[in-house]
Amino acid sequence: MKLIVPEFISSIKPYSPGKPIEELEREYGIEDSIKLASNENPLGTSPRAVAAISKALGQLNRYPEGSGYYLTQKLSGRLGVKPENIVLGNGSDEVIGMLTRAFITPGDEAIMPFPSFLMYEIMVRASGGIAVTAPLTASLFPDLNLIKEKITERTRLIFLTHPNNPTGTAIAADDFKRFFKAVPPDIIVVVDEAYIEFVRDKDVLNSVDFVKSGGMVVTLRTFSKVYGLAGLRIGYGVMHEQIAEVLHRIRQPFNANSLAQVAAIAALDDDEFLKETLALIHSGIKYLYNEIERIGLKFFPTQTNFLLIDMAMDADEVFECMLRKGVIVRSMTSYGYPEYIRVNAGLAEENERFVRALEDVIMEMGR
Repeated sequence: MKLIVPEFISSIKPYSPGKPIEELEREYGIEDSIKLASNENPLGTSPRAVAAISKALGQLNRYPEGSGYYLTQKLSGRLGVKPENIVLGNGSDEVIGMLTRAFITPGDEAIMPFPSFLMYEIMVRASGGIAVTAPLTASLFPDLNLIKEKITERTRLIFLTHPNNPTGTAIAADDFKRFFKAVPPDIIVVVDEAYIEFVRDKDVLNSVDFVKSGGMVVTLRTFSKVYGLAGLRIGYGVMHEQIAEVLHRIRQPFNANSLAQVAAIAALDDDEFLKETLALIHSGIKYLYNEIERIGLKFFPTQTNFLLIDMAMDADEVFECMLRKGVIVRSMTSYGYPEYIRVNAGLAEENERFVRALEDVIMEMGR
């Protein structure tokens, strides 16, 4: 069989999601492993969301509500925007794909920090566009000045991950305001706020404010992280209604499934679960700060539920050694940091187990 595939598609390196925990345990002969690699909610899922899902199971023969009416209305009230400003997605990833399909044609450019979320580049290149990367600052923040310098007449989109993944750094509101004033008005600035709920610094950017003022800003948010709905794939974008109208032209009519919609609505009302999650994550991050400092490793302060650690040794080897101890972390080699690992805060006992395993690995690797 001979496939005819455009070069801009065939040249894309597929995203590597990793193997299921059960398969890793079988391969490595381990049991009771813990996963601290994907920034998931260690408490599980909002109990209100679970109850809503159970109630909706009898309606699976029906198509989802195509417009996402009730969830959109709920988000509209929460965010103080019009329903017309909201576009639901099968995860916020899908909204990224809609944006690139709608606004990128072959030869167009999109600027993004590096490293950041890998799907920006994949989606841009899938539309025949050119992904223009801007290295982070020395302190691992998106370099807004460098991004401005890289703008050309072919620039259509700018992606910012806020807080950034994998570094955990967040953009100050005043810095973004100055940056946005310098961006030409025909360029859409996409601010991916997947981790915004974990932020503790109140002076950081809330990009929805710029949407409200009518700017060419798209805010991306998700229910995967703090709300614990990663398995249902539900996210959304908040944007000017003219941008939303364009995306609705290409959005699949049933892209947000029924269970995801009812779960998201219920999760938004589960304030107790949200508070419990934030308290657990913030205490876990503080614990990891103290323990990693005690061990003598360099780490980077974070505004998220994960931590970037400089191991000063091969990150892939560290990943393998940790895996054999039943602790799954993320090597940052694919992000351009071959000696760094990323770990998310888990339950208290999981954090403690991570620290014990890390100390053992350091001794075994002779650091």
